[in-house]
Amino acid sequence: MGRLLELLAPAGNPDIAMQAILHGADAVYMGASSHGARRNAANSIDDVRRVVEFAHIYRARVYVTVNTIVYEKELREVERLIDQLYNIGVDAIIVQDMGILRMDIPSIQLHASTQCDIRTPEKALFLQEAGFSQLVLPRELSLEEIRLMADTVSVPLESFVHGALCVSYSGRCHASFATCGRSANRGECAQLCRLPYTLTDAGGRVICRDKHLLSLRDLNTLDILPRMIEAGVSSFKIEGRLKEAAYVKNTVAAYRNALDAFIASHPGQFARSSAGSSIVEFTPQLAKSFNRGFTHYFIEQRRPLDIISPDTPKSLGEEIDDVGKLNNGDGISFFDSHGRYAGAMVNGVQGKRIITSKPVDIPRGARIHRTFDRLWDKEMQRETATRKIGVSFHLDESGLSASDARGCRIRIPLECTRDIAKRPQDYTPIFSKLGNTPYRLESFHSELDPSVFIPAAQLTELRRRAIAALDEANATTYPFLYRRKEDKDAKYMTDSLDYRDNVANSLAERFYRDHGVKRIERALEASKRSEASNVRLMTTRHCILRELGMCKKEKGLGKYSEPLVLDSGKDSFTLEFNCRDCEMHLLSRR
Repeated sequence: MGRLLELLAPAGNPDIAMQAILHGADAVYMGASSHGARRNAANSIDDVRRVVEFAHIYRARVYVTVNTIVYEKELREVERLIDQLYNIGVDAIIVQDMGILRMDIPSIQLHASTQCDIRTPEKALFLQEAGFSQLVLPRELSLEEIRLMADTVSVPLESFVHGALCVSYSGRCHASFATCGRSANRGECAQLCRLPYTLTDAGGRVICRDKHLLSLRDLNTLDILPRMIEAGVSSFKIEGRLKEAAYVKNTVAAYRNALDAFIASHPGQFARSSAGSSIVEFTPQLAKSFNRGFTHYFIEQRRPLDIISPDTPKSLGEEIDDVGKLNNGDGISFFDSHGRYAGAMVNGVQGKRIITSKPVDIPRGARIHRTFDRLWDKEMQRETATRKIGVSFHLDESGLSASDARGCRIRIPLECTRDIAKRPQDYTPIFSKLGNTPYRLESFHSELDPSVFIPAAQLTELRRRAIAALDEANATTYPFLYRRKEDKDAKYMTDSLDYRDNVANSLAERFYRDHGVKRIERALEASKRSEASNVRLMTTRHCILRELGMCKKEKGLGKYSEPLVLDSGKDSFTLEFNCRDCEMHLLSRR
C-alpha cells in the first residue's frame, strides 16, 4: 500500500471538525475542556465524542491537544481528562508536559507537540524511545533537517504546512508570561510578536521606527509539498484552531487536491490514511482566506524580505490587479499616503475608481488587496462538500455480499420472496439509492437468474440491512493505535535542564531523572525567575538584522552599536545575536 500520508486539519469546534473531514482531512486536532495551547478553542467531552463518532466513519483520526505545561495541583485533573478522552475513542493526545508519561493513564497513543522543541535528530530519537508515536516538528526546519530527522526515527513526522507562524521556537517563548503574566505554555499567549516596535542601538539611535519586526508572514507550502513528502514528512498540519469554517474548508480542499495528485502520480508508493473521497463544490483559492502574505519560512533557502510582514499584522487577503473584479460589499485594504494600513467597504466601481462606504485616502498606484470577498463568503456559508465511501454489492441465490473502501466485508442471507419475472430485472437502481448514508455505489453485480423476480421493497430492506452491517463492521474493526512502550534505559541528551525546558511538576521532574537528568530548574511559570533581569524570553531563527540587510556575518551592522533594543512603548527587550547558529534572542529588561 505504500507510506501513509495524513492531511491534518485544525478544528475550533465540532462543526468545523466535521467540515474539515467532509472536505478531505484524514485527521483533525482540537482542544478538550482544558490544557490545550489555544485556550479559546476548548471543547467539552461530549463535543469531542461527536467528532470522534463522525470521523471514525471515514477512518479519520481525532487528536486532542493536552499540550500545555501542567501545574502540580492539576495532575489529577489532567489524568481524569485523558481517561475520559480514551473512553470516548480519541486516537491520540498531543503532549508537551513529560509529566503525562508518569501519570496513571490508559494506553492511549501520545504525540509530541511542537511545544517540545524537537530541533535535533537526537531529541527526536529520544522522544521516540520515550514512547511517542508521532513527532510534531518545529516550523523552522529546512528540508535537509527534516530529512535527517526522517533518517533517524521510524515514527511518522508531522510538519506544519500552512498558516500562522510563531516567531519563537515553540515552547521556548516566555515573553508573554514575563511581561503580562499570560503564558504561551498555558495557552494564553498575548501575541507580543504582532505589535509594532522601534529598534534602537546602544546610543539611542533609531534604526527602524514602529514596524512589526517580529510579525511573520503566514506559511504556505502548497507548491513544495512533493519535496516535503520526499524529505520524510508523513503528516501535513494546517494551523488554525482559532480560524473560522471557511478558512478550514478552503485550506483543506487545496491541500487535499495536492496530496491526491501526488499519490496518483506515485502508484503503490503512497496512500492516504483515511477512507472515502470528497466532492468539493468550489475551487480552492488560498489567497482568499486570512493571510499576512505567504512565505516558505526556512523550509527552503531563505530569501531577503521574505519572512516578516513589517507594515501590518493583519490579513492582506488577495491582491487585485483589476478593480473591475471587485463587487459591492467587498472589503479592501491598502496603505494610505502616510504608509498606514487602512481598509474600506466597496460600494461600487466606476472605471478605475473605487467608490467606498466612507471617504478614504487611496494613493494613486496603490496596491489594492481584497480582504473580504462577499460572493466567496456567501458561497462558503453553505454546504460545500460531501464525502462518500465506495461500496460494492454482490447478489446471488443465497444472499447479498457487500464490501467497502475501508476493507469492511459482510454477508446477509437472501430471505426474500421469489417469483417469475415477466422480463429481465435490473436491480442496480435499488442498490444505488444510498441517500444520506456515507456510502456511494462503486459496483453492483447480480448472479440471480434473469427469470427471478424479487419485490423492490424486500431488496430495499436487504440493502438497508447491509448498510447497517457495514456500519457495525467498521465500528468493531476500527484500527485503534496504542501508546508505544517506553525504553526505560534511554538517556536524555543532557544532564541539566533550565527554566526553558518547562518542568512545572514533580512527575515531569521524575520523568527526566529516570532518563539521566541530574539538575533541573523549574519553569518560569512555577518559579519567581520571571522577576529577574536579563532572562532569555525568546529564541528565534528569525534575525531582524538579516531581514533588514544588516547581517553581521555579511558586515552589515555598520554604524550601529550593540546592544540593540526593541521597544513597543510598553515593553522593551534587549537583542542578543548568536551568529554561529544564526539565532536571535530576546532578553527581558528591568
